[in-house]
This record gives sequence, C-alpha cells and structure tokens, in this order.
Amino acid sequence: MVPAVHVDFYNADELKSEVSWIPNKHYSGIYGLMKLVLTKTLPANLERVIVLDTDITFATDIAELWAVFHKFKGQQVLGLVENQSDWYLGNLWKNHRPWPALGRGYNTGVILLLLDKLRKMKWEQMWRLTAERELMGMLSTSLADQDIFNAVIKQNPFLVYQLPCFWNVQLSDHTRSEQCYKDVSDLKVIHWNSPKKLRVKNKHVEFFRNLYLTFLEYDGNLLRRELFGCPSETDVNSENLQKQLSELDEDDLCYEFRRERFTVHRTHLYFLHYEFKPSADNTDVTLVAQLSMDRLQMLEAICKHWEGPISLALYLSDAEAQQFLRYAQGSEVLMSRQNVGYHIVYKEGQFYPVNLLRNVAMKHISTPYMFLSDIDFLPMYGLYEYLRKSVIQLDLASTKKAMIVPAFETLRYRLSFPKSKAELLSMLDMGTLFTFRYHVWTKGHAPTNFAKWRTATTPYQVEWEADFEPYVVVRRDCPEYDRRFVGFGWNKVAHIMELDAQEYEFTVLPNAYMIHMPHAPSFDITKFRSNKQYRICLKTLKEEFQQDMSRRYGFAALKYLTAENNS
Repeated sequence: MVPAVHVDFYNADELKSEVSWIPNKHYSGIYGLMKLVLTKTLPANLERVIVLDTDITFATDIAELWAVFHKFKGQQVLGLVENQSDWYLGNLWKNHRPWPALGRGYNTGVILLLLDKLRKMKWEQMWRLTAERELMGMLSTSLADQDIFNAVIKQNPFLVYQLPCFWNVQLSDHTRSEQCYKDVSDLKVIHWNSPKKLRVKNKHVEFFRNLYLTFLEYDGNLLRRELFGCPSETDVNSENLQKQLSELDEDDLCYEFRRERFTVHRTHLYFLHYEFKPSADNTDVTLVAQLSMDRLQMLEAICKHWEGPISLALYLSDAEAQQFLRYAQGSEVLMSRQNVGYHIVYKEGQFYPVNLLRNVAMKHISTPYMFLSDIDFLPMYGLYEYLRKSVIQLDLASTKKAMIVPAFETLRYRLSFPKSKAELLSMLDMGTLFTFRYHVWTKGHAPTNFAKWRTATTPYQVEWEADFEPYVVVRRDCPEYDRRFVGFGWNKVAHIMELDAQEYEFTVLPNAYMIHMPHAPSFDITKFRSNKQYRICLKTLKEEFQQDMSRRYGFAALKYLTAENNS
C-alpha cells in the first residue's frame, strides 16, 4: 500500500523455454537470463522500464534515475553502468576467456530499457542471433544475461547510454570501484554483486553494510505516507478504508479503539524459511501463537516441548525485525527447525492488535487442525503426538469439537517441568503449581472442571459458561478472532463464545496439560489496570460484540446476555 505503486507478477515458468537453451554457469541460473525477454513479457503499451537485480539498495529517490531517460539520444535504448571489475579484460587468471565486450563491459544489475524502441529494432532477433553465434565458441555464459548484453553492445555500441558509476556501485571481491567511492554523498545505488553478498572481502564493505542495516531499520510505515510529488491512485480497498474511517466519530472517547479495527498493517509472511511435510494420516496439528519482542525468549523452550509445526505472528517494528533475525540465526534450536512459520506484522497504532495477530497465524497453517495457544505457555512433552491420536479418537474431522488442553501455572521462574500427569498432580498438591489464573480470574478456566480432570481417564464434555477462555484444538475452518478486541481483555472470551454459538462441543482431554510461565506484566495489562477510560471502552466493545452475536445467532445468543448480567 505504498502510494502510486502498483505491483504485477509474471509467471516465470512460462518464460523458461525462451532462455533454457542457453547453457549458463552463473549462480542466478535460468532466472538471470530472463532479463533478455522483457520486451516480449512486459505489456506492449509499456514504453520504458528500469530493471533492477534483487541484491540492490537504493540510497536515493528512484525518480532521479527515471529522469535520466531524457538524456538518451539517437538510437540509445539501454542505460548501463560500466562493469567495475576486470572480468571482461580477460586477465584474471591464465587462459581466462570472457565473452566479447567493449573495454570493461557493462554491468546489468541496473538497466534502463526503452522498450518501444527496442521492439522496433527487433531486439528478440538481435540477442538470439548474437547468443547462438557466440555459444559456438564459448559453449556457455559465465555471467548469464550480462554476457549476451555485452556481446550485442560490442557489435552495436550506439545502443548504450553510459550511466555514471554511482547508479550501480558494484561490491564484490574483484571490484575496482575506488573511483566511485571518492564522493560518498553521491552513491545512489549499491549493488551487492557477489554470491556472498554482505560477506565480501572488499575493504569498504563495513561502510556499505552499515548503510544497508540502517535502511532495514527505518520505520517502513514512512513509505506509506502520502508523498507530495507522488500522485496517489486510490484503489477500491483504500476508498473503502477511508469511508469506514470517516463513519467513525472522532469525538467518541473510544475512537482510537474503533479505529484499530481498520488499520491495515504491513505484514511479512514467512519471514524465515518454512518447510513442512504433512503426514499420511492427515492428523497434523499446528501450534498457533502470537508475540512481541519481550516474549522472544519463550521460542526456544516451546520448540523443545513441541516438535510439530508452529505458526507464529510477531508484532515488531522494522528495527526489532532485524534484532529478531539476528536472534534466530544465532539460535541452534530455532535454526534446526524448518517447520516454524514466522509471520511479522509491523507495528502501527497505539494498541497491541492481539486478535489480528492470532488471525494472521491461524490463516497461514498447512495442517487440518490447530492448537490455539499463547506464547507464555509450555505444552507438556509429547502433547503433539497425544493431540494427533485424540483427533482420531474424537473424530474431529467430521464433528464440531473444541478439544480443551487444561491450563496450569507456576509462580516460579525455575520449574522442574512435570513429565507426567501424576507428577503434575503431586506438584499441585505441594503448591508448586496451580490451576491457571486460580488467584485472579477463576472464571476463565473454572468450567474445565479441574476436580474431575484429576481422576479422568477418558475425554469428558463441559458446558460453556460466562468468561470461559480455555486453550483449544480445533479444525482449521473455525471462526476467526474478533478484531475489535485489542490489547488486554476479552479477546479469547469472545472467540470461545462464538465457537459455542456455532455449536462446537467442548471436550476436555484427560491426559493433556500446558503450563503458564511467569513473566513481567505486559504493557497492555498495565494500561487496563491503571486507565479507567480503557476499562470503560472495553466494556462498551463487549456490549457491542454481544449485540452483534444476537443479530447473527438470534435466540441462541440470548444466553450470553443473561450470563453476562448474572456474572
């Protein structure tokens, strides 16, 4: 949602046959060669385009580069920067034979293309004939599209407008870019021109790495602000959003709460590599949770307790996302796990959008079932396998059930985690464990019926009661969380109420448990406790939610209003 930016995707598979006949030794593989077919791939009415490699950092406004097209004269159709290594000079090692090029040749990490003129010149035939001729002697390309571009230019030097070097400062072990570094203020594009990227042995690499890391830690929301010189074409989504916001009353004391529902957060799905192979019996369960930076230390412990897939939504600023990346890459436990999906929702607004985060994590699971948990709980060892068996035993595939995993807590930062139900019961008796929120919010988990659970050997059904908020295992098609609830309060209660309204059966698992680990109170619970207006708004939102429930579920939803009045 950057103003005036429109994104199109093209299917690379449809283009492979155009270039797959060219043998290529470069690490970009077949994809680097696809720059050659842009005249054919891009829309016929597109006249000019700037082509960028993905390992490029802009240190200036790209509008400056667009302005360079006006300097093209005559038959100039390609804007390129000279290659800054000695590759095309052919003297890097004994018998080194590069493709033909003018002098140092040109680097194709940044290309300005006049597509309309290139099409008139029959660019397709031009590069194909050149490639076929040169491959008879060279056998393969070493630098993918760059070799072919340079061979064409060697024959037709008039095609090129040479860009100043600061539009493509190439950083690699073999670069001779000293002349380009002299006037540091004028470095406009940095090209990490090596398979090693940030780890090249160039003596200036620290300077460039710091520039890159500073860029990564900028507040990315700034890019979405309206820019004066950038006419914004408002799309339908944006117009709908503006309409919804205009309907809110800015004098309403709960305006900020209501506005939060309509905030569109930047979201980076699968921030790290994710891979999961589903089991043949279709019983896989994904643990779903959300967190912010202050709960990051829980990740390793959860990974040690739960071997199944995990889907996490992390609420971070751009700078925190980089801290998280460094933390994850430095953790053997996290790096050894491929089946954890990390989805970053970038910070915006003044509330913690807890239910939005849960929905993001829920939507991006690749299993038929999910365990809706919280990041400060450790599941019992072996819970993943136990839940998979329970899915079959309770026929979750064809019945509307929510399997409850009973929740306990410890007030001790160091806990010898119980290996069995018997050990947990003994710890309950000794007072080292308690039923969850026993001291402060008994109603939240009372319907689980812990007295019955102590001796239960088979699953048992319980009834919904006001303020019930157990942790459940459900099918992936269960309703989403209600986004109006942000920060602290009623976010899970409302979801469990909706499950009940949709006639889910609540079934307690007799041999499952999870334990809440102690931590400092969150910023949101502190706001709830200290800010009267916060509590008033939460009460208002609760009442509005219940009215919505009555509209959606009719007579069946009356019990929620009466239960609330009695509680």
